[in-house]
Amino acid sequence: MVEVTLYVKKDCHLCEQALEHLNALQELVPHQLKIVDVESDPKLFKKYGLEIPVIEVGPYTLRAPIERKDLEITLRACQHKQEKNAEFDRAVERGEIKFAISWTKADRFSLWLSRNYLLWFNVFIFIYVGLPFLAPVMMDSGLTAPAGLIYRAYSLVCHQLAFRSFFLFGEQAVYPRIAAGVPNVLTYGEATGLDEMDLWVARSFTGSKILGYKVALCERDVAIYIGILMFGVLFAITARKIPSLPWYMWIVLGLVPIGLDGVSQLISQPPLSLISFRESTPLLRVITGWLFGFCTAWFGYPMAEASMKETRDFMEKKLKLVLQQGVVSQPPKIDVEA
Repeated sequence: MVEVTLYVKKDCHLCEQALEHLNALQELVPHQLKIVDVESDPKLFKKYGLEIPVIEVGPYTLRAPIERKDLEITLRACQHKQEKNAEFDRAVERGEIKFAISWTKADRFSLWLSRNYLLWFNVFIFIYVGLPFLAPVMMDSGLTAPAGLIYRAYSLVCHQLAFRSFFLFGEQAVYPRIAAGVPNVLTYGEATGLDEMDLWVARSFTGSKILGYKVALCERDVAIYIGILMFGVLFAITARKIPSLPWYMWIVLGLVPIGLDGVSQLISQPPLSLISFRESTPLLRVITGWLFGFCTAWFGYPMAEASMKETRDFMEKKLKLVLQQGVVSQPPKIDVEA
């Protein structure tokens, strides 16, 4: 059935007239009518407010003034187009129309990727956040050379400051600066005897048998990627049906907390020192990092799924046509969806 959208606003004589035309044409050209008040949406009002009434009939758009004859022609054209498309699809299904369609390796890869992208996203994030924990395990086992490779690789993407990192196999899980004000823990300076303001030494310090060995990503980065991974797993469990987080909620929940915590710390310390010295706590870094990672994945993964679904639907339809033509005798192996 032809779908028609009529954009109107209050106290509009031409809108009432357009509605009368549509009702009168209902028997001649059956259609499903949706009426939208543009005054209920600022974007629609900006787009159509000065042209009301506006009628969308499939791919066609009519603007005021709208004559009944023009409307009937448009409705019939859309109806004819739908009937031809339906007739074409039926002919293809019956095998009366065939295309010279090939199924290439690129097609197979596109279908495979569109089905399994989330699995590989999750595997990649799991490995990315897991390797930094392998470094202290290796250090504790005496495998300092491969552990050093991990530390050096992740030093390209993370500051690795010891007083902002987790430690394994030691007396404490964290050794914060004294300025963080965390009670009942040894501070970085107390535990190591090192200058808490020497960032280069804090970056290079990996730990000891007594203190343990630091994870190769800082506390906040660990929390970010764990948040991404947690949403990725949840998204997979729910069959990728979670809608995208609205952009303003992503800003409020994801960006604002990490921005306030991180920026206020940054501008309070040398060389800026714009406000009183402030050092964030491990708990705050974990909470704000996790919120940013989880909300960012919540915002982005459903949009990626929408794009992948388009590819998946197109490639599956193409594969169906290829199989109907007998271009390939057996369908490609069906991959397990993430």
